[in-house]
Amino acid sequence: MAKNAPGTSSGLVRWLGVVSLPCLLLAGFAAAGGWFSPHRVTQNTLLSALQGVDGKHPGFRRNHAKGVCVAGWYEGSGAAAALSTAFAFRAERVPVIGRFALAGGMPYQGDAPGKVRSMALSLMAPDGQEWRMGLNDIPVFPVSTPQEFQALQKAVRPDPVTGKPDPGAVAAFRQAHPWLAAAGMALAHRQVTSGFESDTYRSLNSFILQDAKGQTHPVRFAMVPEEQHFTEAPEQGKDSLFQQLDEALSSHPLRWNLVLTLAGKGENVRDPSRQWSQNDQQIEAGTLTLDRIESETTGACTGITFDPLILPPGIAPSDDPVLQARSAAYMRSFAERSREGRPVPAFSPSAPTRPDSPATVPVPEKAS
Repeated sequence: MAKNAPGTSSGLVRWLGVVSLPCLLLAGFAAAGGWFSPHRVTQNTLLSALQGVDGKHPGFRRNHAKGVCVAGWYEGSGAAAALSTAFAFRAERVPVIGRFALAGGMPYQGDAPGKVRSMALSLMAPDGQEWRMGLNDIPVFPVSTPQEFQALQKAVRPDPVTGKPDPGAVAAFRQAHPWLAAAGMALAHRQVTSGFESDTYRSLNSFILQDAKGQTHPVRFAMVPEEQHFTEAPEQGKDSLFQQLDEALSSHPLRWNLVLTLAGKGENVRDPSRQWSQNDQQIEAGTLTLDRIESETTGACTGITFDPLILPPGIAPSDDPVLQARSAAYMRSFAERSREGRPVPAFSPSAPTRPDSPATVPVPEKAS
């Protein structure tokens, strides 16, 4: 599994500059639980706040607006079957519908190399059980609670005149939240890979596996690419990352290993800002293979909310408050964009379906 690149502290301003990239991602997670401000807010207030940052883009997701559909299959290795009764850990193959996207509410944003990238997946068992994942390529969440995110959002809010965070607000945040420095450094020194196809995508939040005897096992998980390429200066361009993914999938399937990390003694299961020890036990639970890419105009991913709380028997959510806050925002975003109709997607791939690709069962539009 890929390790985080080492580095030394370069100050909170650099940290907050990196953190601002997934700002909308974090806002959706935190505010959905009603902690976006000192008072609980409605979903309408939340979505208005999100649109206030990147504007209104009818028909698009309120976050991760720029994306593309992918498809393939997942095959469990059986190595984690003793830890969970979930179908994904049995040695069998199931179809997958997925989506790659950039964080943020602007569908026509350029593919800046440092933008947070996401992988969203829906694994479907033959009996209708489903596991949805919302994974991101950052090593940790920058805050541990929705309340802390509110303070972070205020600290990095651009001044309308300068377009940059207020130095006084940055200093105040640092003084008030010294325990978040480790997460900030991990984010600031995150090493960027060459593209979607070579990135590691992490759950960030913890989940609880349940075995046949009723015992529980806290885990985090990640999709780790078979091939990972780092670069000092990833290609830049309006759609460069998506075009590169398109070209890769048109030439050969892409594969990731599902790696489970079991919580060792003393690990904080409910705090996504804390990195776990590299000595914690890891298990390669299966392999994800993606071999098709399709526009959101016709792709099956368009009608899916990739809510990470949609889990099969054998996997349960932890009591991480950030994880618990996510569902409401996903559902509200889905409801609103469904009423607005499908817009022209920001990127449409040119790669045709590979002729040797096995059929994938399409997933109908649904909000659950």
